[in-house]
Amino acid sequence: MITSFEQIFDLLRSKPKKRLVGAWAVDDHTIGAISAAIDHGIVEATLVGNRKMIEDVCKSENINIEKFKIVEVDEELKAIATAVDMVRTGEGDILMKGQCSTDKYMRGILNKEKGLLPPKAVLSHVTVLQNPNYHKLLTLGDIAVIPAPDLNQKVAITKYVVRTAKALGIEKPKVAMIAATEQMLPAMPACVEAAIIAKMGDRGQIPGCVIDGPLALDVALSAEAVAVKKLVSPVAGDADCLVFPNIESGNVFYKVNSQLCKGVKQGAMVAGASAPCVLSSRADSIDTKLNSIALAALSAK
Repeated sequence: MITSFEQIFDLLRSKPKKRLVGAWAVDDHTIGAISAAIDHGIVEATLVGNRKMIEDVCKSENINIEKFKIVEVDEELKAIATAVDMVRTGEGDILMKGQCSTDKYMRGILNKEKGLLPPKAVLSHVTVLQNPNYHKLLTLGDIAVIPAPDLNQKVAITKYVVRTAKALGIEKPKVAMIAATEQMLPAMPACVEAAIIAKMGDRGQIPGCVIDGPLALDVALSAEAVAVKKLVSPVAGDADCLVFPNIESGNVFYKVNSQLCKGVKQGAMVAGASAPCVLSSRADSIDTKLNSIALAALSAK
């Protein structure tokens, strides 16, 4: 079982390099992260964007521009469409968001004729979090793409976090369906849907994992809280995956970790497309974007 991002890098170095395509990859954080991924030996990369902007960044950051293939496109939307098309037609294994806005990037992925969305697929955001206060990696969904997932979307989110956890070497991931309480309260939709999905797991409708819910965050992660509350659960206190009831709760959890917890590392990607798509905030650090590239490379076919 992989327990750190460094172990992900170690594993990827023993495998063939994946081909990454950066959409409007013209900023220092994106180019710096892709450059670092190349130096780690885990990807080959194509930057799609304005060549002069790319050259200026490489010069200012002392990055050898020869390590990249550059496809010159001088307009943001066209650069996104070109990058998406390269991945769609098999010229790349991973798509990565550069300095473009998230809505433009997602529109490129969702384009019905030239995008990366398979028929009837659900796109979701999967995050892997390494917090020194928890004993293993946590896989989270969804903190950035689906604002208020319905039951079917929560099932899809659950399957994506399980698939990602399995890629991290967890044979049978433990999934916690998060709500405000571990009590089964019919008046709270999050509790009801969590219980339905947990029962679907019991019946084998979501195979290869153990699911329990509703679970409050404390009992999902703390064995001490489980003991105090005398909760009996195969998941509580040792969760591998957290599925949040809505984007607000997931996003706040992610940002509390990244802003207030020292030593936290994270990576994220969009799942459900025909290829992994790195979706990091333009303000994310180079390290976070590098970890996201590694997570996408681990998940790519």
